[in-house]
Amino acid sequence: MRIGLDFDNTIVTYDSLFHKVATEQGLVPASLPVSKLAVRDYLREAGQDAVFTELQGDVYGARMGEAEAFAGVFDFIRQASVRGAELLIISHKTRYPFKGPQHDLHAAATGWIDGTLRAATGKDAVQAVYFEPTKEAKIARIADCGCDYFIDDLPEILRMPGFPPQTVLLLFDPEGNHAATSEFTRLSGWPGIRAFFEERW
Repeated sequence: MRIGLDFDNTIVTYDSLFHKVATEQGLVPASLPVSKLAVRDYLREAGQDAVFTELQGDVYGARMGEAEAFAGVFDFIRQASVRGAELLIISHKTRYPFKGPQHDLHAAATGWIDGTLRAATGKDAVQAVYFEPTKEAKIARIADCGCDYFIDDLPEILRMPGFPPQTVLLLFDPEGNHAATSEFTRLSGWPGIRAFFEERW
């Protein structure tokens, strides 16, 4: 069994880190809800889209080492490895931010995987990691790898053409933002994803 995993907002949650960095920089009030979307919406409503874009570069680059994993994801990865599943991380991620200091975002994410994920799950639990520059390249990589399952937090990614017909598409929806979406199997957290696969190993 080959399982493909998205990275940003699927394995890694940035809610606390976005709030922390934005408050440190005086961009949002400390009373704002601890949420990446809350930070984004606050800055957009203030006409500061460019500031949010630069903030993303900070979070995904220089501050990436402070990012947290979603609860249960390391348990799932360890269990999948024990069961003999092959796990691949396949992500759409530009190499450098669109604005601000030109942090190498691929290197920052790879550093998090090596220093945080592999430390928690074992160095061989994830067999391969791919960061693709475009969404289309991401879908092509998933197809090329022949994933039996792919887990992503964005319905628009799962709707893109190019997925092999045998790939089962799983929507990771921890905040229930896509409750009206019925075209994919929707799972609200990693414990639920683990339970889903317990019946299929």
